[in-house]
Amino acid sequence: MTAAASTPLPLTAELIDRLRDAVQAEQPRALADLAELVAFPSVADPAQFDWSHSRAAAEWVVAAFRDAGVPDAHTVDTVDGSQTVVGWAPGPEGAPTVLLYSHYDVQPPLDESAWRTPPFELTTGDDGRLYGRGAADCKGNVVAHLAVLRALRQVFGELPVGVRIIVEGSEEQGGAGLADHLARHPEDFAADTIIILDSGNVGVGQPTLTVSLRGVADVQITLDTFPTPLHSGQFGGAAPDALQALIRVLDTLRDEHGDLSVAGIEAHQRWQGADYDEAQFRIDAELDEGAQVLGTGSVADQLWARPTVTVIGIDAPAVVGSSAAVQGHAAARLNLRVPPGMAAEQAQQALVEHLRAAVPWGAKAQITVGGTGEGFAADVTTPVYALLGAAMTTAFGAPVTFAGSGGAIPLTNALHERFPDAQIALFGVEDPAAAIHAPNESVDPSEIEHIALAEALLLAALSPSGH
Repeated sequence: MTAAASTPLPLTAELIDRLRDAVQAEQPRALADLAELVAFPSVADPAQFDWSHSRAAAEWVVAAFRDAGVPDAHTVDTVDGSQTVVGWAPGPEGAPTVLLYSHYDVQPPLDESAWRTPPFELTTGDDGRLYGRGAADCKGNVVAHLAVLRALRQVFGELPVGVRIIVEGSEEQGGAGLADHLARHPEDFAADTIIILDSGNVGVGQPTLTVSLRGVADVQITLDTFPTPLHSGQFGGAAPDALQALIRVLDTLRDEHGDLSVAGIEAHQRWQGADYDEAQFRIDAELDEGAQVLGTGSVADQLWARPTVTVIGIDAPAVVGSSAAVQGHAAARLNLRVPPGMAAEQAQQALVEHLRAAVPWGAKAQITVGGTGEGFAADVTTPVYALLGAAMTTAFGAPVTFAGSGGAIPLTNALHERFPDAQIALFGVEDPAAAIHAPNESVDPSEIEHIALAEALLLAALSPSGH
């Protein structure tokens, strides 16, 4: 399904060319900005990285947005220890206000030995992509916003609309700090249109608007059967192995086809939008030859329309250094994703009840839940979406596609609830080859340029002055 781009941009061909030239001229600076920003190991987890790195990144973002035309950009401390960059630049009289969102925090590098290049150093690969943690998610989107503001000021001498900025500092750790700030200071977020650059295209050069996000919830299960590990020769076979008990519990989460099989959670929905070719998915996920794509239905069904549970962490002895012992303790952290329209908290409770019922051998189970975030479905029938579709098509020279995302951005629903009349649009510089959250994250530099042009065209088109 493609977006209806029948509404032409209310911009002259000359102005479109000037904006294109201005964004293109900003590209070298945008890539230099990206190199500087990637160099900050801004992981919002003090157990892994000292807060000083995130503080330094936040100050860099403040200075960059002040230079780009948001003179009151500043940091605010949030309840989770992170800092969010907030700013406001008024537009011409009668102009609408547009909120530009992104985040400067990143996922930890994980196994640094798996990186082909240093994770916090932006490097160019033989394929022309730029490698580094956060290059795509989401520092590439931050520098795209900066390029847009600079290009607009170059062409118009001012910003054609009012602009608010929110650059979050703990999105990858759940964003509790920003959620609290939204509740306490909604005025920092008030806008007619909200652009969330934290998504991407279905492929490089294929303009895509993300119109659906899955909700998210975390659950942790801990099993205990005896206090200390026991010799596997003396006790193995009769002693209830907590690790094997955990494996049995986790095995109940999917059926023989790979479909989710949690009682109380419907898992056979169908995606109605753009398809995701299975052969392309295998390439994007770098599946080994012979590895099976899980579940019945299409890849798009599994990723965008259906719930899933992923085991994202297990407490168990590492292979290297392990001993011949039966384990009396094991734990796992589960990540639940649910489609729009399915209540995340209810699905989380169904998962808890399923896990509790599956515990074998009298193991003592402790199940704890984390926060939840609801899914989101965009209203694609609005005038803003028509303009954005035209802007994306013009910027990329290709028709725009509507797609879903298996990821979750809890802020999206929080903003929708607080500002129900605001138009919320999600797109960005990521693509399936970006390997976000994994080693060797990268971005195609052309995506930064094209996304920046699309956003610049939209902001120009939203101006009431008839630029």
